[in-house]
Amino acid sequence: MAKKVVATLKVATGKEFAKIIRMERSPKTGAYQFNEDFIATDHIKEFLAKK
Repeated sequence: MAKKVVATLKVATGKEFAKIIRMERSPKTGAYQFNEDFIATDHIKEFLAKK
């Protein structure tokens, strides 16, 4: 059986993070690719607004 790994995205300082997955089209092939980032919850709207 496989072990299940549980990771927390909280730091002891109290700042919370979120995992953002953005789907973008590759300029080279035209296929979609998924980019993952960890961002502080304060900056989520700003990150998603820019392209």
